[in-house]
Amino acid sequence: MKNKQRRLFVLDTNVLMHDPTAIFRFEEHDIYLPMVVLEELDANKKGLSEQSRNVRQATRFLDDLIRGVTKEQIDAGLRIPNELNGNHSKRPASGRLFFQTSTLSSGLPDSLPGSGNDNLILGQTLALQKQQADARVALVSKDINLRIKAAVVGVHAEDYYSDKTIEDADVLYTGVGKLQADFWEQHGSEMRSWKEGDRTWYELKGPAVTDWHVNEFLHEDAPAGIEAMVRKKLESTATLELVRDFRSERHAMWGITARNREQNFALNLLTDPEIDFVSLLGPAGTGKTLLALAAGLVQTLERNRFAEIIMTRVTIPLGEDIGFLPGTEEEKMEPWMGALMDNLEVLTRSEEGGSWGRAATNDLLRNRIKIRSLNFMRGRTFLNRFIILDEAQNLTPKQMKALVTRAGPGSKFIALGNIAQIDTPYLTEMTSGLTYVVNRFRGWAHAGHVTLVRGERSRLVDYASEQL
Repeated sequence: MKNKQRRLFVLDTNVLMHDPTAIFRFEEHDIYLPMVVLEELDANKKGLSEQSRNVRQATRFLDDLIRGVTKEQIDAGLRIPNELNGNHSKRPASGRLFFQTSTLSSGLPDSLPGSGNDNLILGQTLALQKQQADARVALVSKDINLRIKAAVVGVHAEDYYSDKTIEDADVLYTGVGKLQADFWEQHGSEMRSWKEGDRTWYELKGPAVTDWHVNEFLHEDAPAGIEAMVRKKLESTATLELVRDFRSERHAMWGITARNREQNFALNLLTDPEIDFVSLLGPAGTGKTLLALAAGLVQTLERNRFAEIIMTRVTIPLGEDIGFLPGTEEEKMEPWMGALMDNLEVLTRSEEGGSWGRAATNDLLRNRIKIRSLNFMRGRTFLNRFIILDEAQNLTPKQMKALVTRAGPGSKFIALGNIAQIDTPYLTEMTSGLTYVVNRFRGWAHAGHVTLVRGERSRLVDYASEQL
């Protein structure tokens, strides 16, 4: 059996700025860092942004690797340790890390002078290809234009994939499953059902159970079919609970009723006291923010389950200063919270009490809904709060962890977003913190997820979503 050809990956600066643990994720392959990458890391180490924090962490990792080693060891390549600060690679790292220790003649064409940093990296990769004839050299970068230039001059270039939480955004867990037409024929023989108060429960066994997850919703594609939620699962046995029907006026949330099956499932999660974390995905007009606000207002003002509603969202540019807008933290955030104001207008449009009644309601709501900036979340703990995070698709996995861990006892965390509308540089549908948290919380007994698919805003929005 032939030995596999050795692989050497040249890392671009933006890879380490995106994921500081990247050097530990190439398993048995070697890594090469050009000197210009170290210069760019040094130039970007100052600041409070997420990228600056990542640069500082990457620099600490490199410092740990070279501490106590000699120049001869650096020239020969540093052995990358099996684990360092939570390396989650499938296989232990066994490759070597090489720094640029000598000048390499780039050999770039005259149309690409080596003055820019990207062209310097590209030239060094081209020189390594000629120098390391026994290795398969590849440039790893999240810069699409650099990868295009690499292809033009004959350098193999790849995107950085190791931080992706799924292989394809299209197969992201939806939280909803459909029962087959012959489901009851296969699973009805050993079924047991009972009632507790106004809730109906089923316990059943069968082949379909193995594919279910705790807190997943199931439905029959028939007018009178059941809609249930998987409450418990043990090998081939599952316990289902019929969901509450929020499409009826009797169960309306602050005057809002569910308009489709997925909205009904979402309201079941939002009002369930056993669920601490809810994630709602869906395109514009599917009702994510409206449903979350309505459920939060009922549980805060009518049921007194929460002390107040905390509303926050990602501001672009992400992680930078909130700006020089006048006023308090809440007043500075108001320009970013147009979605909150629009939905509050819908929730307070009742004609009862006239304009004075609406004004009094608005004052009450503003007193119980607090707008907070993500920039000042570190170190905070929210007790008995209904926390709504809007535009969550623009967060990195690290930022998402920092926010979810702000929820203290008695709090409920709601993450809303649309992974097709990501504005953060170097973040994709598969590396978004929202995608990350949906996958990591799947199957936990106190978390639930629903992907909303049908727009309910207007016929114009429905047509535009399909045609544009």
